[in-house]
Order: sequence, then C-alpha cells, then structure tokens
Amino acid sequence: MLAAIIVCGLGYAEGAALSRKLGGWQVICWALVLSLPVMLALTLITMPASLDGVGNAAWIGLAYVSLFSMLIGFVFWYRGLAQGGIAAVGQLQLLQPFFGLALAATLLHEQVSPLMIVVTLGVVLCVFGAKKFAKQEAPRPATVG
Repeated sequence: MLAAIIVCGLGYAEGAALSRKLGGWQVICWALVLSLPVMLALTLITMPASLDGVGNAAWIGLAYVSLFSMLIGFVFWYRGLAQGGIAAVGQLQLLQPFFGLALAATLLHEQVSPLMIVVTLGVVLCVFGAKKFAKQEAPRPATVG
C-alpha cells in the first residue's frame, strides 16, 4: 500500500508537470498508451475462461469508468494540478471521501455510521489545517553582507 501511494504521488506530480507543457489530454493519453502493454498482459493472465457470466450492466459500468473516470476525469485532474499547483490541489483530493459519503447516503441511501462521519471530519480538518499553515510564510534566513 505504501509503495502504491508513493508511485501514485510521483505519477500525479510528474503528470502535472508534463501537463503544463503538453496539456492534460495528451498526458493521460500517453500514460494510457505507455501502460497498454503491461495492462494487456495482466488482462490476458487474469482473464476468466468465459465472459458469458458478465452482464450488460457490468459492461456499461466498465465503459463508463473507462471513459469518464479514467480518461475525461484525468484530463481535468491534470489540468487542475498544473494550474492550481500540485501540493494545493492534491490536498483537495483528500476531501473526496466526504463527498463520497454524502453522495452514497443521499443518492444510494447507504447507511453512514457516526464513526465514518467522525473520521471524514478529521480528514477535512487536517486538510484545512494543512492549507492554513501552508499559507503562513516561513521565516527567511538572515542574509550576510
């Protein structure tokens, strides 16, 4: 899990830096092209013997996630990282569980426990605290001369 966090963080930072030069849609498209050989091999290795059990809803869900979440969503994500700064926008992503819980409760009528709300509020407070302390200017070292 720690390796995944590090690799994803490095990927986001590099993608944001590249999107300043190339644009968000080129960055995600090149990332998908470059990852295709590995993903294709993993797909073939883990593929079930038959796809007969996969229903239409599953195929529609896969198409939706592939197109909107993984392609179009990342175009805007990288553009936002490039424009707003990697550190600032990256912290805002930590608010995603809060919105996820709210949407799950509202749209899907999921049961949200009080502990879930407490943990989510803790994350929100950490994000706002980090943003507040990041805005405070660090003391400058004295110059000689």
